Amino acid sequence: MNDENAPPKISWNGGALLAPVPPVLVTCGTLEKPNVFTVAWTGICCTHPPMTYIAVRPSRFSYDIISESGEFALNLPTTALAKSVDFCGVRSGRDLDKFAACGLHPVSSGFGSAPILAEAPVSLSCKVTQVIRLGSHDMFLAEIIGVSADAKLVDSKGKLNLQQSGLLAYAHGEYFALGRKCGDFGFSVRKKSKKKHKKQNGMHPAQARRPSSEKE
Repeated sequence: MNDENAPPKISWNGGALLAPVPPVLVTCGTLEKPNVFTVAWTGICCTHPPMTYIAVRPSRFSYDIISESGEFALNLPTTALAKSVDFCGVRSGRDLDKFAACGLHPVSSGFGSAPILAEAPVSLSCKVTQVIRLGSHDMFLAEIIGVSADAKLVDSKGKLNLQQSGLLAYAHGEYFALGRKCGDFGFSVRKKSKKKHKKQNGMHPAQARRPSSEKE
């Protein structure tokens, strides 16, 4: 495509417009005194060791909790949790118990002090390794020390099937359900499997193998 055929573009100054992103429910504190809030600025940043991050405004109630404990958990929400995700992002734990307000239940992960959500299909327990001051937000860089997943999402071979969980996505102020599967990692360069059966002398292999005495 040359410049003449390219669609027209509109440009403006840099902004936080990466989309879609996962609007995770972050749990912190302890099982006895938990808090939950929503974070959309998150992602994976290293495979070995498994590392993630969350970007949090210092004014958030959970900021001091995570700073003191050095732990938090990322809970991946489903579309059924969309209202809770929004509520936990606009209301503060200073003012009310968001677990009670949303009907959410903190449970132990077995990996650290930070609880996870019973309602989340997948939860990542994390331990903070570094705090980076960025500007409006500080980044909590953390190692993923454990993963908790609903048993129904794991098949007989131990593979996690997230497409069955109905995960929620966030894009520029709106929540979306993930759509249909478009491919697997590496599918663009994967060689197509050869057909097992080829016609022989105009006949299907099953026909070619028949004894000559067999009646049609």
